[in-house]
Amino acid sequence: MRQRTLGGTTVGAVGLGAMPLSIEGHPDEARALATVHAALDSGVTLLDTADSYHPPGGRTGANERLVARALATYGGDRDAVLVATKGGRGRSADGGWTVDGRPGHLRRAAEDSARRLGGDAIGLYQLHKPDPAVPYAESLGALRELLDAGTVRLAGVSNVDRAQILLAREILGERLVSVQNRYSPAVRDSEPELRLCAELGLAFLPWSPLGGISRSSLDGSSAQEADPRFGAFHRVARARGVSPQRVALAWLLDRPGGHVLPIPGASRPETARDSARAADLVLTPEELGELDAGEL
Repeated sequence: MRQRTLGGTTVGAVGLGAMPLSIEGHPDEARALATVHAALDSGVTLLDTADSYHPPGGRTGANERLVARALATYGGDRDAVLVATKGGRGRSADGGWTVDGRPGHLRRAAEDSARRLGGDAIGLYQLHKPDPAVPYAESLGALRELLDAGTVRLAGVSNVDRAQILLAREILGERLVSVQNRYSPAVRDSEPELRLCAELGLAFLPWSPLGGISRSSLDGSSAQEADPRFGAFHRVARARGVSPQRVALAWLLDRPGGHVLPIPGASRPETARDSARAADLVLTPEELGELDAGEL
């Protein structure tokens, strides 16, 4: 698999978002573990999780425990895998999402995540979302303390704007290595943040990277094919004999700066393998032009 650099660590250019394996509608454990193993066998070496990835009323850290079990039962090279987790969000009883950026909470959450994941320290710890009730600098200060204590090796921020990225860089310095924002064929409003990451040398991890494509069938027609924003992904996919999802991920990998590292979710081994193959799909300038023409 093509490689990317994340804070001095080399990882496969396509990661795996583990969220679908533990939230509502998740597969049984056997299939979930098989999905992670299929991704790892395909060259994926970045696994993205969070302490809040569980069904309403479920146990905090369910997805982290699943990732830890998947690695413990994997027969390949586990040392090459970087696990990224997040703290600062939770689930409400009605299925909603809460946010808690208090420094004390973040310190406890990171320490709990480290215990669930095992190992000496969390590979990459990301603030899940700014808390409007807490000054962002205070939340970032907690992350700096976790870095200083060795609980966390690398730091990232998520769901942020340009000003918040710059503040994180000021407080965390070179130990800030990544930004995780929503970005996909359907949602491109993080373009300014993507460009800033390229300028600062930060990895950009788009979450929900298959937005606009994810509901399409791998081998059938879709109403989205008629949408000018997404139809090009289907046309290129048919011409190449691959899935539109694979084309969408290859398009993301070709965003300017060479710093984008998509983390598509999967709940079946076959979709994990298909996503991983996007790292080896090199699109032509003509194809990229056609895909870019659908920008909002």
